[in-house]
Amino acid sequence: MKNYIITLLVLPFLVSCSTENNNSEKNIAVVEKYIEAVENMDFNTMTSLLDDQYVGLGPSYTDSINKEQAVASWKYNVENLYEGIEYTREQHAPVFIKQGSNKGEWVSSWAELNITYKNGEKVVIWAKTAYKIEKDRIVKSFTFYNEADVLRQLGYVFIKNDL
Repeated sequence: MKNYIITLLVLPFLVSCSTENNNSEKNIAVVEKYIEAVENMDFNTMTSLLDDQYVGLGPSYTDSINKEQAVASWKYNVENLYEGIEYTREQHAPVFIKQGSNKGEWVSSWAELNITYKNGEKVVIWAKTAYKIEKDRIVKSFTFYNEADVLRQLGYVFIKNDL
């Protein structure tokens, strides 16, 4: 009888976990393919992986970008600023949000980014991005990194304006 009760209690939990996260590996593969496209400056693949209704938020609180702006921004950066970008020490984890405005399947990702600028300068940053995935496309992302740290590594100095 005890085994029967334990099975009845555990079985619904296992079923709910497997049905909520049944796309985890596929979603992580979408994110990895997108990151590879960024590293290879493959704008066609980047475009194909972003949903037409894509919204990207961050790194600053008021920053937001749509699909066309995101791809155009990467193109501009590659043509004018970046010689290369490399994601190292990557980690990805599936996350399922059950309720609220961000309900759905997400991939939480963090990486060390090595960015080389066209003038030869290099920066290393920690970046955290959460990607919402629907139907094998990225529909939303939140990206966080320390913009001031990038500028500091490039030689900028911050002076507080007391006016």
